[in-house]
Amino acid sequence: MKIVPLLVLLLGFSMLLGAQETAQLPKDETGKYLYYEVVNTAIPQDTLQIRVQQFIQKQKLKPVVLASGKQLVASGKLVIRKGAAMLSHPSGEIAYRFYFETNGGKYRFWLSDFEFFPYQKDRYGNFVPSTTVGIPLETDPKKWNVEQWEDYRLQTSKYATAFAARLKDHLLHKTVPAPQPPEKKVITKTW
Repeated sequence: MKIVPLLVLLLGFSMLLGAQETAQLPKDETGKYLYYEVVNTAIPQDTLQIRVQQFIQKQKLKPVVLASGKQLVASGKLVIRKGAAMLSHPSGEIAYRFYFETNGGKYRFWLSDFEFFPYQKDRYGNFVPSTTVGIPLETDPKKWNVEQWEDYRLQTSKYATAFAARLKDHLLHKTVPAPQPPEKKVITKTW
């Protein structure tokens, strides 16, 4: 008889954990998923630009060139893993765009344009993207893969939150090296 209350307690606890993990990314006015944040800071604007460029290099994001010089844009990807901890394999990747702007004592950044690229095994046993055309994360899933699609959205939400924490920590605590003076060369041929 002691097993029944224990099972009820475990079932309730698992439902509580499941309810906590359903936090999704909000949608913007165009209906795309978006992680957006504005941060007030006392760090000078040029220092923020240098630090965010260092962060982009450290995270191995690819800079994207746009016509306006105010905005810094980079693209990155998140690999979605499927399976148990030691036996997991990639099931796809989610590509995204990272936007960053500074303006008078504050900065804003957002992650947007999430697209899913499914993976398949090639003839050598490596997991590679099966297509070059991404599926937007906002797409309604078919009824046979609703749970899997929600898991992709949940993993993207967790990644975006962790990415924002890493960025804010880097911008706040990273020291910018002082510019090195150019080396003086001694020319011995003329005197």
